[in-house]
Amino acid sequence: MRGSDHKDIEKLAHEKSEQLEAAAENVTNGALPSDPRSSLVQDTSEKPETAVINEEPTSVETAWDESRLVTELTETFTRLSERLSGFLSEGQSKIMSAKLFDQISKLLEDSFIFERLSEVRGKLLSLLEARQSSGVAGQIRDLSQKLVDIIEEGQRSVSPQFFDMHGRLITTVEDFQKQLDLIVKYDWDFDHYLEEDVPAAMEYIRAQSKPKDGRLFAIGHSMGGILLYAMLSRYSSEGRDPGLAAIVTLASSLDYTSSRSSLKLLLPLADPAQALNVPVVPLGALLSAAYPLSSRPPYVLSWLNDLISAQDMMHPELLKKLVLNNFCTIPAKLLLQLTTAFREGGLRDRSGAFFYKDHLHKSNVPVLALAGDRDLICPPEAVYETVKLVPEHLVTYKVFGEPNGPHYAHYDLVGGRLAVEQIYPCIIEFLSCHDLDQK
Repeated sequence: MRGSDHKDIEKLAHEKSEQLEAAAENVTNGALPSDPRSSLVQDTSEKPETAVINEEPTSVETAWDESRLVTELTETFTRLSERLSGFLSEGQSKIMSAKLFDQISKLLEDSFIFERLSEVRGKLLSLLEARQSSGVAGQIRDLSQKLVDIIEEGQRSVSPQFFDMHGRLITTVEDFQKQLDLIVKYDWDFDHYLEEDVPAAMEYIRAQSKPKDGRLFAIGHSMGGILLYAMLSRYSSEGRDPGLAAIVTLASSLDYTSSRSSLKLLLPLADPAQALNVPVVPLGALLSAAYPLSSRPPYVLSWLNDLISAQDMMHPELLKKLVLNNFCTIPAKLLLQLTTAFREGGLRDRSGAFFYKDHLHKSNVPVLALAGDRDLICPPEAVYETVKLVPEHLVTYKVFGEPNGPHYAHYDLVGGRLAVEQIYPCIIEFLSCHDLDQK
C-alpha cells in the first residue's frame, strides 16, 4: 500500500486514541467552542429549542442531528452483532463494543447521564452476544435511539460543555466505524493462505505444466515454507495425498520456541484486544519510513538491515528495492495466528486445536530444509526444531554460512550475492533426484 493508504492506516493505528483522549480532556475541563456566540440564536425568525438551566429559559441552537446519530450507532452495533463477516468471535465483538462505549463514556463521565448511559451499555452488550435476527436488529435500533435521547437530554439541560457534544459523538462513532472497515478489509489469516491460495496456485501450475504423474515440486521461503510444512501436516493427518513430489523450505519453521528469533517482537499482539486496537500493521510503510535511518549516517536503525541481509551479502540497490517494495500491510488476524509458533506446541490452526507439527512424522514427501547461519528471524535452531520431526530418510538439512564468512541472513538465501552459486545449485540437485518425469 502507498500514498494516502499509508497515511490513513497510520492515522487510525497511531493517532486515533490520542484524538479521543484529547476530546475527552477538553470536555472534562469544560472546554467551550472557539466562538461561544455561535451557539446562540441570532435569527429570531427561526424557532429555537429551549433548555432550562437554573430555572431560567435560555435559547440555544444545538444543531443536533438526532436521526443521523441514531443511524450511525445502529449500523455500528448491528455490524458488531453480525461478527463482522466472521472476523470477530463473540468475545472479540464484546471487546470492540465495550471499547466504543468507553470512548463515548469519556465524553460524559462527569455528567449526571453517565449512570443512565451505563444501563443502556449493559443491554446493548447483551444483545450483541445474541444470535442476529430481525428482533435483535430492532432492539439494537431502539437502544441506539434511547442512547441518543439520553445524550440529547444532557445536550439540552446540563451545561455549556455539551454544546459541541453532537459533533464529538459523530466523530467518535465514525472513527470507530473506520476501524471496523479496516478489520473487514484485511480479513484473512494463515489458514486462508493454506486452504485457499496454495491449492489455487497448485491447480494453476498443474494445468500449465501437465506433469506425467500429476505431482509438483514446491519451494517456499519464510512463511512460504511454513505453509508447505503445514500442508504436509494437514494432509497427513487426514490421510490425503498432497500431490507433491518434494518440497524445499528456506528459513522456515513451525516452532520458534527454542530459538531467539526476532519475530518474538510479535508476541504483544497475541492479546486479541491489542490486535483489535490495531487491526492492521502497515509493515511496508513503516520499513519504508525507517530505511533512510538504516542506510545513511548516523545509521541509528542499521540493525534493521541485519534482519534482512548479512553484511556485504546483498547489492545495495537490491536491498533498497527489497525494503521499499517487498513488504506490505499485514492483517492482525495473520499475526495473531503466527504468534502461536512461539508458544508451546508450535503453530496452530485458527481454532487453536490443531498443532501443525504433530503430524509431520506421518508425511512421505521428501524435504530439503535450508537455513542461514546469521538468520535472526528464523535461526538454524528454529529450522531444526521442525526438521527433526520429518522421517529421517526423507529429510535433508543444510545450514549455509562459514565461520569466517560468507554469512547468510534471512533474505540472503534467496537474493544474496552468492545465492546463484551456492543455494540454487543445491536446490536444483535435490529436485532433480526426485523428478520422476526425467527418469
